[in-house]
Amino acid sequence: MTGPTEQAKAHFFEGNALFEAGRLEDAAARYQAALALVPGRPSILANLGVTQCRLRQWPEAVATLTQATKANPAHRDAWIALGLSHEALSHWSEAAQALQHGIRLGANTGQLWLSLAMCRLRLQQPGEVLQALDQAIAIEPNLAEAWSQRGSLMRDTGRHAEAARCYEQALAKGGDETLNRFYLSSVQDGPVPAHPPALYVEALFDEYADDFQTHLVEQLNHQAHSTLLAPLRASGQRFERVLDLGCGTGLCGRLIQAQAGTVDGVDLSAAMVAQARASGAYRRVVQGDLLAFLRESTEPVDLVIAADVFIYVGALDAVFEAVRERLQPGGCFAFSVELSTDGSELKLLPSLRYAHSPAYIDRLAELGGFRVRQTWQAPLREDQQKPVMGLYVLLEPVASA
Repeated sequence: MTGPTEQAKAHFFEGNALFEAGRLEDAAARYQAALALVPGRPSILANLGVTQCRLRQWPEAVATLTQATKANPAHRDAWIALGLSHEALSHWSEAAQALQHGIRLGANTGQLWLSLAMCRLRLQQPGEVLQALDQAIAIEPNLAEAWSQRGSLMRDTGRHAEAARCYEQALAKGGDETLNRFYLSSVQDGPVPAHPPALYVEALFDEYADDFQTHLVEQLNHQAHSTLLAPLRASGQRFERVLDLGCGTGLCGRLIQAQAGTVDGVDLSAAMVAQARASGAYRRVVQGDLLAFLRESTEPVDLVIAADVFIYVGALDAVFEAVRERLQPGGCFAFSVELSTDGSELKLLPSLRYAHSPAYIDRLAELGGFRVRQTWQAPLREDQQKPVMGLYVLLEPVASA
């Protein structure tokens, strides 16, 4: 007869073999069987927690690994897995602390320093971010993502030449070609990419969809939606069919719905789409590209809105053409753009937003068969408590001869 300790040991070693063989769920079951026999055993807790981390069972991993690190504060792998699990749950402070423990205990890899840097970035600690990124690069000079993130940190702090060097290094080390070329274009002169990578825009807004309205309206004093729609709301004009391009969480939809028969929206971000649908302001909201959305139907519409959206679109010739195809006589195309201040028709700014000149908008309007109903300049939002000026435009289609 074997006692509980021997049985637990057998389960533990069997779990280790299953873990090495990649059979993670079976390994977790063996570790749990072992713990049932010897509750609180640090080595079993650590191995179970690491396995749960690998299985992406983040809350379970955090609970198990918290116990493991309390029972054995010197268990390096438990600290690292705890940090990565907290990171996956967006627990940035807890993740940073756990990762630092693991690194101090000898888990000194470039990828771990990069994870620590990303946690510090979320905690808005730029000095610590730079230190962690430099450590990651010192250990693994070919770590492309560390170079790319360092470039973004340099870009955000106005060190554009250094940012360009970092992006070039990221490209040389095999980093994402599309993204890093886009980033590089924002900090050096040269050809402007016509459009941003769709994955960049989608990820950007998915990331902070939950705080979108608070962040934009309260922190950035976002005014584009209300400023753009103010003259239309004051006119009392009725719009039977409205399209809201880049609808976000539904700020424009809620403002215009009292004057609309139906409002349909589109946004690249799945998280934004979910919130816009929940607002109740829309007949339907589609997740996808706004140009494809415009082209999917020939149903005529009365109003097309794009409030502070074209900063993430770039070149607008195809959009103007598609809107003109849908907009019926007497309709309105209402949008805003960030003003280009150096004479460039189209410019990618270090903020990774596009700016457009009034001359560019006038040229596209004339080529696209529009006449200007109204234009004016006013702030779009604030950046570091300074107003970012925009051009607001209401166009209407010219009757065909």
